[in-house]
Amino acid sequence: MVSLRDVQKSFGPLRVLDGVSFAVQRGEVLALIGRSGSGKSTALRCIDRFEKIDSGEIRVCEHRVDAADIDLRALRQDVGIVFQSYNLFPHLTAAENIALAPRHSKGKTRAEANELTARVLAQVGLSDKAQSYPEQLSGGQQQRVAIARSLAMEPQVMLFDEVTSALDPQLTGEVLKVMADLAAGGMTMVLVTHEMAFARNVADTTLFMHKGRVHEQGGREMFDRPQTAELQQFLGTGL
Repeated sequence: MVSLRDVQKSFGPLRVLDGVSFAVQRGEVLALIGRSGSGKSTALRCIDRFEKIDSGEIRVCEHRVDAADIDLRALRQDVGIVFQSYNLFPHLTAAENIALAPRHSKGKTRAEANELTARVLAQVGLSDKAQSYPEQLSGGQQQRVAIARSLAMEPQVMLFDEVTSALDPQLTGEVLKVMADLAAGGMTMVLVTHEMAFARNVADTTLFMHKGRVHEQGGREMFDRPQTAELQQFLGTGL
C-alpha cells in the first residue's frame, strides 16, 4: 500500500531524509518515532506529496507519488492525512465540515454526503455533535471531527502527524481510542507519534528515525530490547 525506496530530501543545506526506505502492507499500522528533527513528519508529508522529494521513489495505492505528472486529486482521494492542527472551518458545523469534500471532490449528492457524514461521526463517537461549531467543541472533539472528515473521503490509507501533541492526557485518550478502533477495523495507517504506549500496543511495525535515517525497526519487542544506544536513550532506558 505504501512503499518508500531510498528517499532523499533536503531543505537547503540540511539533509532531512537520507535514504529512507520502508513498506506498509494493506491493513498494517506503521509508527514513526524519534526526536524532533529526525525526519518523521517530513517522511509523512512526502507520502501525500505535501513535500517533493529530491530523489528516490514513493508508491502509494498504485500512485507513483514522485512522478512529475501525478494526479494529486486522485492521490488524496486514496490517502487521508490528519495534522496536529484541526484546520476546521469555524463558520461551518461539524457535519458541514465533513460533508464539504465528499460533495465537491467526489461529486456526492447532498443526501449521500449526509449519510456518509452520519456514519463517520458515529465512527468517531460524535453523533451528538453534528450541529456543533468548532468553538463549541473541545480540542479532542475537534481532532475527532478532523479524523471523520478524512474518513469521509473513504481513503485506503490514513496518515496521522502527531495528532495528539496539542491535547491534554484525557483528550489524547479520546483520540487514540478512535485511532485504535480504526486499526482494529483494518485501516492501513502510518502515524508519527510521541505516544510510546500507543505505538507499542497498536503498531505492527515501529521505525525509530534518527538524523534522517531509519535507525532501528521492529515490533513490540523493540521497546523492551532496543538494539542501539540512540533508541535506548530515546526510550529513557540508556541510563
